[in-house]
Amino acid sequence: MKSNRWIVITTVQLPTVAIEAISSLCTKGWSAVVIGDTKTPKGWTAPNITYLSVEDQYSLFGNIAKLIPVRHYSRKNLGYLYAIRNGAELVLETDDDNIPGEQFGYGLRQTLLAQPIEGKGWVNVYRYFTDALIWPRGLSLTAVYSAPPLGNAAEFDCPVQQFLADGDPDVDAIYRLLYKDAIDFNHRAPVVPQAGAWCPFNSQNTAFFKEAFPLLYLPCHVSFRMTDIWRSFVAQAALWAHNKRVSFHAATVRQLRNEHDLMRDFRDEVPGYVGNDEIVRILDTEWEKGAERTVAETAFVYWKTLISKGVVPATEQPILEAWFQAVSAQEPIPA
Repeated sequence: MKSNRWIVITTVQLPTVAIEAISSLCTKGWSAVVIGDTKTPKGWTAPNITYLSVEDQYSLFGNIAKLIPVRHYSRKNLGYLYAIRNGAELVLETDDDNIPGEQFGYGLRQTLLAQPIEGKGWVNVYRYFTDALIWPRGLSLTAVYSAPPLGNAAEFDCPVQQFLADGDPDVDAIYRLLYKDAIDFNHRAPVVPQAGAWCPFNSQNTAFFKEAFPLLYLPCHVSFRMTDIWRSFVAQAALWAHNKRVSFHAATVRQLRNEHDLMRDFRDEVPGYVGNDEIVRILDTEWEKGAERTVAETAFVYWKTLISKGVVPATEQPILEAWFQAVSAQEPIPA
């Protein structure tokens, strides 16, 4: 029997240690779907996990599956749709090189007690979890040392929650080219950037509650290393417009990172190094207007604004429209 709590992953390799751990979680109240790509080994299977090959994706999702490019991380969008159409109330996404710890997915609730990060502008959230010099992928390099004061703990409505990763956490290629030591973050209470305090979040260990499902969209015609980062900026702005927040939490996975070409990663991150400040500037002018629309409508407008400004290519438009139509329809997957 499928659960209303779903784990979503994409992979191009045989089942990993992380997949084995998630398979075990699927006997303890979770469901999981793995999205394959053209490079995924034929015959991929893991106990208790639903696997969708590219052919399965075409069969289930038709036009939108054809619009999303193959060999791109954005095919994960189809995993989100599969979970949503199977009754998900919560989507917890991760990757096949993040090994769940004992606290992974434990005790998740949308309203939580956290310390607010005061002020506006870029914030390096990692600095609240370690004294080490480290920053998240997608952070403006002007803000590596930026850690405004924390306020008194209060309750916040956080439909999106980012959990960190120990070992080889999510950092940019510049960091990895300079530093090699493993990092274990401190286990502390969550922190919540206030409206206008920007910090990127990734797709490696992130929970989305139902009202935030429209914010899951990963753009398909942007760099692989920026797709989840640019999504995070749209999501934050959309939540702020509705007086909601993104929270950041201590690590609940340990990353044993798949092999990467760091210089290729660097090239794929260049659009962010030179463009993230502009994206934030554009979205700052949008969310401050407030929102009379739904969260989905707000996010859709923000994506269209980024397209109109030339930040995201116009080729994104038909996929964007198909995604939001599919999320709104929420038609059940045939048994």
